[in-house]
Amino acid sequence: MNLKNLLREIEDFPEEGILFKDITPILKDEDGFNEVIERFLDEFAELEFDYIAAIEARGFLLGPVLSREFACGFIPIRKSGKLPADKVSVTYELEYGESELEMHTDSLEAGDKVLLIDDLLATGGTSLAAIELIEKLEAEVIAAGYLIELTDLPGRSNLQDYNIFSIMKE
Repeated sequence: MNLKNLLREIEDFPEEGILFKDITPILKDEDGFNEVIERFLDEFAELEFDYIAAIEARGFLLGPVLSREFACGFIPIRKSGKLPADKVSVTYELEYGESELEMHTDSLEAGDKVLLIDDLLATGGTSLAAIELIEKLEAEVIAAGYLIELTDLPGRSNLQDYNIFSIMKE
């Protein structure tokens, strides 16, 4: 199945000059969504990890499904102000400002192995912030998986120290 045929592109969203990659048609299509999950399962079947962590918001569409399939726990990495208990946070740069990611401090323990999941790899900035959070709790990111990788941006090179997998390269 060619998943690219299901990917919807929207120009100038969320702001002018951005070509937004809308994955909702893939999620809507039963065969397409199953293909995505199967590709992740095939890629990471041989890895040993304790948890899947995913980045809010669209990573949450994939992470819990994969956690169920891999029979492991799910760790949400949230945007600032969304978590009620003690948390660890990281501020990172965006093209147009700063943002912050958070995790509960009891999400992981030292030595835990984590598979990081998100929908899109662009510059790698959000992923690097998520990895920094995980490492602050003395856990280890053993791989990162993405539905889409924008190959004209430096995400893969910025994450060169990590095992990176992407289903679609744009």
